[in-house]
Amino acid sequence: MKILITGAGGQLGHETQLMLQHKGINTIGIGRKDVDFSQPERVAEYIASQHADWVINCAAYTQVDKAEENAELAFRVNRDAAKAVAEGVQSYAGRLLQVSTDFIFDGKQAHPYREQDSSNPLGIYGQSKWEGEQAVQKILPQAIILRTAWVYGVHGHNFVKTILRLASEREELGIIDEQIGSPSWTFDIAQAMYALIEKERTGIYHFSNEGVASWYDFALAIVEEAQSLGFDLKIGTVNPIPTHAYPTPAIRPACSVLSKEKIRAEINYKIPHWRGSLKTMLQKLRETRKQK
Repeated sequence: MKILITGAGGQLGHETQLMLQHKGINTIGIGRKDVDFSQPERVAEYIASQHADWVINCAAYTQVDKAEENAELAFRVNRDAAKAVAEGVQSYAGRLLQVSTDFIFDGKQAHPYREQDSSNPLGIYGQSKWEGEQAVQKILPQAIILRTAWVYGVHGHNFVKTILRLASEREELGIIDEQIGSPSWTFDIAQAMYALIEKERTGIYHFSNEGVASWYDFALAIVEEAQSLGFDLKIGTVNPIPTHAYPTPAIRPACSVLSKEKIRAEINYKIPHWRGSLKTMLQKLRETRKQK
């Protein structure tokens, strides 16, 4: 089996390629140097030329706040290029796994979002990803759509690394405690994606690590786990703050917890709790930094 991973320079694509290579699977990782997803007209032809059994589309415009002022670019990458990937895969009857996001929901629901729940994006990023899902499914009804949330990993830019940087520079931090979700480690997401591919599933699935947290809970855990592992931090206090105290261009869902009932029932992968995965990720990050 040959698997092509788009967005291989990003945190999820990078982790996914490493995981698949470790399993001995033939992989092709492509990034901007190979094909520019901001130019969708070139994407389908490139994807078709690779003739991979599966394509995992991790490529995305993920700068949530900047998307509000760069809407055209966000839609080109997240909708039009996703459509082009599907067209390329369709041309040779391959299979596609499209990565999507919790941001397609408005966060106003009282219980975890299920795959069939109605979408209502609050901003450009979520709308562009939602339209990308629809474009993919129209061309490839048998595609897998995997929605995930609060993604972080050893590679790339993410909330965990931002908190570590700030905690090494400041004695006190204020972090929003009114937005709730489930942190998701790229390694665990990659494992879930491969499990779906192995079973040749189709349709929409939700995945995140187990457990629920606010951004404040997450930041506090990052600091506590990092301190226990010997990271050099200056931080003394992490304070909870309301959403209005940290205004951003894009509105975030207040509660975007994803239901994992469907994916638990269909794949043989015990989903770890977010706190345990965070600790393992920080251990790996510390080892990586020591080697440099």
